[in-house]
Order: sequence, then structure tokens, then C-alpha cells
Amino acid sequence: MVVCVAENINIMSKTIGAAIKERQAKPIQDMARDITRAGADYLDLNIGPARKGGDETMDWLVKTVREVTDLPLSLDTSNPAAIEAGLKANSGVSLINSISLQPERLEALLPMAVKYNADMIGLLWSQEGMPRDANERAAHCVDIVYKANEAGIPTEKIWIDPIATPISMDINQVLAGLEFMSMLLEIAPGAKSIVGLSNISNGTPHDLRHYINRCYLIMLMKYGIYSAIVDGYDEELLTIAKGGMVEIVNLVHGMMDGNEPASKDLSPKELEYYKTARVLMGKTLYSHSWLTV
Repeated sequence: MVVCVAENINIMSKTIGAAIKERQAKPIQDMARDITRAGADYLDLNIGPARKGGDETMDWLVKTVREVTDLPLSLDTSNPAAIEAGLKANSGVSLINSISLQPERLEALLPMAVKYNADMIGLLWSQEGMPRDANERAAHCVDIVYKANEAGIPTEKIWIDPIATPISMDINQVLAGLEFMSMLLEIAPGAKSIVGLSNISNGTPHDLRHYINRCYLIMLMKYGIYSAIVDGYDEELLTIAKGGMVEIVNLVHGMMDGNEPASKDLSPKELEYYKTARVLMGKTLYSHSWLTV
């Protein structure tokens, strides 16, 4: 079972973004109800950089959502003041999304996690930027867990995000993320894990993105992924996350173990996942037409 953090309440959405800016509660509350009913476990409230008035915006958004759902909230912004406003306003469980190894983020947000008893996402991003491979991710993971522990945050409240990158850009980064996931439990026993799933399909045509997202989730499940930030309206993805579609999961995991099925023996649904898994494993070169070749 994978904990699903729904990404849909996002200021980048035309509908939700306008509702947040104009303080229109109904579209946001309708979405929060829909996603709660669909089976999401957390709601991510993303207000972007929110440099001006971010604290007021997050305060309003948290209170607006809290009126219609009791789900835990992931507070998503690069504005520390807005994070704290959300922590104050939230009457339930909070997750800080996210704390990287950049000194200013550590200094501002680690004390907040302690003060408000919040969980935190440890983003494996350093002053030098994106980690280059699995080993660099491992080093960043050790650093961020150490610094959080030193601040008084137990490892069990740290959710490590190895940073998913678009398959359309660099297959080596995709494979490095999976390799790191296979190492995480040994590197940081007790830590949780989380991946922003839709990042993997950035750059992929909109109508094809869900194929990549769903298959990548299955691949991460092989390494015990704890949580994923997902599209709360993707019913098939939520079904997979909650333990369904076992035959498809077994098919992909078998491929990861080197058991290559005969494609001619697969159903149309199995063939979708078979072709997508081959792309995500680096066995087939990514192109927008990977499902039709």
C-alpha cells in the first residue's frame, strides 16, 4: 500500500489558481471532497513561491480545505513564512514539502518541524543542485537525516525524496533514482520515502503521461516506496497504490528481475505496461510513440 498525496490543489492549475487568487472557496472545496472520496491519503496544497502575501494565502487555503476534509495536509511552497502560517492554521497532521540541503531552508524550516510536530520531506537537493547519481543521492540522504536528527526530528518523521526527473530528458537519472531507492532502507533505517510521480512524465504528451506515472509507481513499489505525490483523479493509479492490479504489478516486477515475457502473449493492458516498463528500464529508447512501436 502506497500513501497517496494528491497534487491537484495547485496554484498552477487555471481553475484552482484563479480560485486561490480570488478567494473562491467552492472550486477548492469541491476538489478536496472529490479527491478525499477517490481515496487520497493526503492533500498537497501548493501555492508556489508566494513571495507576496504567501502567509495569508496559505492560512486561507488551509482553513478552506479543513472545512470539508480531515485528511492530513502537505504544505507546499518555497516561502517559509507561508509554511508557518499553514502549520498554525492546520488543526490536523502536517507535512512540510519540502526541506532541502540549502542552508537557508534548513535554518528556516527544521525548527518549524520541531515546533509544530510536523513531518518533513527531505528533498535531496544541495547547494550544488541536482544529485548526479545514486551515490550522490545517498550522501545527501545521510546529510539531511543527520541535520534533521540534530535539530530534534526523529528519522521516522522524515520522508526522503530522491527527485524524479523526466524520462524524456535523461534515462540515467531515472535509473539512478531507482538504484537509490533500492539502497534507502540501509542508508536511513526508519525513514519514509516519497516521489513526485508526475515529474517523471514532464515533457510527455498530456494524454500519455498517466502510462509513465503508473508504471513508474509499480517500479518504485518493488523497492518499498512509502508514498507518492499523485494525480488524485487517476483511478487506475490509485488502484495500483492500494494493492490492486496484482497481475500487472507482478509482470513489471518480473521484468525488473530479468524475466522478459513474450509480447505476443500479452493482453492489450499488459502490453501497455510492458512497453512502458522497457522505456523506464532503459531497454527501449524513449519517444512520444513508444506505445505504438
